Amino acid sequence: MKTNSRRRKLHFSKIYTFKCGRASILGNDDHSQIGGPGYSRVVYCNEPSSFESVIRDYAGNYVSTTKYSAATFLPKSLFEQFRRVANFYFLVVAVLSFTPLTPYYAATADIEMNNRKVKVHKENGVFDHTEWKNLRVGDIVKVEKDEFFPADLLLLSSSYEDAVCYVETMNLDGETNLKLKQALEVTSSLHEDSHFKDFKAFVKCEDPNANLYAFVGTMEYEEKQNPLSPQQLLLRDSKLRNTDYIYGAVIFTGHDTKVMQNATDPPSKRSKVERRMDKIIYFLFGLLVTMSIVGSVCFGFLTKEDLDDGHERWYLRPDESNIYFDPNRAFSASIYHFLTAVMLYSYLIPISLYVSIEIVKVLQSMFINQDIHMYYEETDKPAHARTSNLNEELGQVDTILSDKTGTLTCNSMEFVKCSVAGTAYGHDITDVERSMAKKNGSPLIEDSAVSPKKSSIKGFNFNDERIMNGSWVHEPHLDVIQKFFRLLAVCHTVIPEVDERTGKISYEAESPDEAAFVVAAKEIGFELFRRTQTSVSVHELDLVSGKKVESIMFERLAKSGREFEEITREHVNDYADAGLRTLILAYREITNDEYQVFNEQFSEAKNSVSADRDAMIDEATEKIEKELILLGATAVEDKLQQGVPECIDKLAQAGIKIWVLTGDKMETAINIGYASSLLRQGMKQLIINLETPDIIATEKGGDKDATARASKESVVRQIIEGKALLTASSTEAFALIIDGKSLTYALEDDTKRLLLDLAIGCASVICCRSSPKQKALVTRLVKFGTGKTTLAIGDGANDVGMLQEADIGIGISGVEGMQAVMSSDVAIAQFRFLERLLLVHGHWCYRRISSMICYFFYKNVAFGFTLFLYETYASFSAQLAYNDWFLSLYNVFFTSLPVIALGVFDQDVSARYCLKVCQTSHSVDRDVYVII
Repeated sequence: MKTNSRRRKLHFSKIYTFKCGRASILGNDDHSQIGGPGYSRVVYCNEPSSFESVIRDYAGNYVSTTKYSAATFLPKSLFEQFRRVANFYFLVVAVLSFTPLTPYYAATADIEMNNRKVKVHKENGVFDHTEWKNLRVGDIVKVEKDEFFPADLLLLSSSYEDAVCYVETMNLDGETNLKLKQALEVTSSLHEDSHFKDFKAFVKCEDPNANLYAFVGTMEYEEKQNPLSPQQLLLRDSKLRNTDYIYGAVIFTGHDTKVMQNATDPPSKRSKVERRMDKIIYFLFGLLVTMSIVGSVCFGFLTKEDLDDGHERWYLRPDESNIYFDPNRAFSASIYHFLTAVMLYSYLIPISLYVSIEIVKVLQSMFINQDIHMYYEETDKPAHARTSNLNEELGQVDTILSDKTGTLTCNSMEFVKCSVAGTAYGHDITDVERSMAKKNGSPLIEDSAVSPKKSSIKGFNFNDERIMNGSWVHEPHLDVIQKFFRLLAVCHTVIPEVDERTGKISYEAESPDEAAFVVAAKEIGFELFRRTQTSVSVHELDLVSGKKVESIMFERLAKSGREFEEITREHVNDYADAGLRTLILAYREITNDEYQVFNEQFSEAKNSVSADRDAMIDEATEKIEKELILLGATAVEDKLQQGVPECIDKLAQAGIKIWVLTGDKMETAINIGYASSLLRQGMKQLIINLETPDIIATEKGGDKDATARASKESVVRQIIEGKALLTASSTEAFALIIDGKSLTYALEDDTKRLLLDLAIGCASVICCRSSPKQKALVTRLVKFGTGKTTLAIGDGANDVGMLQEADIGIGISGVEGMQAVMSSDVAIAQFRFLERLLLVHGHWCYRRISSMICYFFYKNVAFGFTLFLYETYASFSAQLAYNDWFLSLYNVFFTSLPVIALGVFDQDVSARYCLKVCQTSHSVDRDVYVII
């Protein structure tokens, strides 16, 4: 990839608040690409019935999320049932049972959502209630506090003067933090119903798509073009919070809304035990047909010979038989006998097995849910088996693929250290530093005089007498420190909330990192207390003032702004070695004229609805995001969850391979790996990356194709060299380290097998800077490449693809919402509970189900063969060896209940012994694999 492409990932436009929401004064913007691929939607606000609106034939606002409809219920349900081989056989037998051939005798949620009410503008400034399903593109709606948005809306105004509103998006991405949305300034004055009497606006925007965090468009209002962004888009199924009301224009309806665009059919997962059971049933079905054929052939010969022997089987009354025992039609009689025998020997197929298994699995799931040892008291969350299909698979897991942040760690960031003006502040010793020192044989001894006490303030664990309690005003670089913490207090998306009774300020942040920064600034003396559409207010020493990628930040520094660069780089590397997340802070002062020029170009780029829009924005921001003055760097700690190292050790002893995929930088990932027992001392590292001089020089040349070819060749060469080292040394342990950029080429079809072979040969593999898509691709590679049972575990929306791709998906109910949990098969509150889930419940469930299935086949085969043996003595006349009651109750009452009890309660060993021995029920000699 080119350097310029990487730079697009981070812009100060996402940190600074530019005054770009005002209407552009340019009235002749080029929208020639409107109507092209991806940019064809035109909305006539408040005119949904106009001719122009009607001819576009947009989707209605009625949605359906049910798996079945009236038309698809029968074929889909039949397909689901007949995927189980035995059910097809049962259908055939059931049909035949109604014929004389039988040898024995007989004795809905979408509606509620679509019918919700919302206020819609009818005419003359009058709003009236209508059902969600009746909404049309262009309608103006009024949504009140704690109501859900009925469609994807363009925010026009709110009850606040600056037209902001607070939105809860838990139903979309699982996030519990409130999001701040802001309307355009040109419509912010529309506070009353009557204001919409003559309201007209013209919107041009992107086509429906699944990207929740992007929206491109413009709104023409009062003959001016106004750029639209995700800040003005309110998504269906999110809730209005802390705001009395908002007015919005319907942009996307029904299945065009982003939440429905993201809706996917959940994967249908089946356990390997169940699939193997189908193969056994295939075999038994073949055995049944064979027995029926043998019996019918023998019956045909005996019936034909009966004519010559003078009706030796006189008791069958062949002279009165129509077909069944008529010696003159022996062939036809054998055909009918075959069909009768198929039903007679049906006990070879365990008709009650599937029902019994479902009962057992449901009861096993209840035991998992009620296990007190997997209950997390701090958040009041027990384990929750969301499906009962995969209980036995928990005992067959071969590879675990895990997220890091929020899964192995707490995802509760604490501000612990910082580097300002080349001086390092903060005395805290991190868990990673303690772990590394312990592994090196020199445990750290904290000096009680300088060792900080644990702070009771969430997100803040910083202590340094040079900074705290206003002491920073005596530091040599007072002005730099002031600008550093002022930047932390101002440049973010945090929303301050003031308790009217106590006056205490709390913060709603979209990420725990931002929350830690704002809390740290507050504790140092820079308190954020109010945020509006155009300003951020901070208490700074009792005065009121208005107002991630390190390599990119250093590249943008001015020559005069590099005074502390070298020492700051050293501090950042030290922080990364300590397992901390780092962020570089810099600033630039610009004149009013510079800002006006930038704002004009930036507004023009934002108003463009074309394929070049992102490039135009990049060009505008590139001109102002330069010549920066370095202030320093922050370091926040994401501590490991309790019991993670011990849990990983136990899983490794059980022969389970652990792969952890993360987006963190390489240094941080490696050190967290050591702290969590994922990596071991003495491993030789095989590093695969594209930060070589040749690749960098090729990237600077600007030829994308040449860069891609050179990058792939480099990755393949490094993988081959790594395999050669593995072959040459069979006794040493190796750790493969690969970054996300290299992983892009390594996961291509012609190279992914090489990568898997190399990873299997290594004792640990670290894959850092991996994207959500790469997580899913790695999971798929391991799943199909090894053919073994895979388990994925994560806590965030970016882990959903990985969870759905794996054989078993485990969701962590952490601080990143419930999106991962809702996509999982089993939910737990802490990573350490995975030990008991797999080694105890997995072992028990696998053994119970396996024993139960074997016993079912045994008893049914034994019963079926007694019928066959009886037939050999009854000249294969299809006579019953048992009475009808015994046949009916054999599976249901006489034999099923004891086997069900075995499947629910049997324990070959206790839970304590399972954890002590640490062997899964299928465990073999295996190495431990680790991918971060």
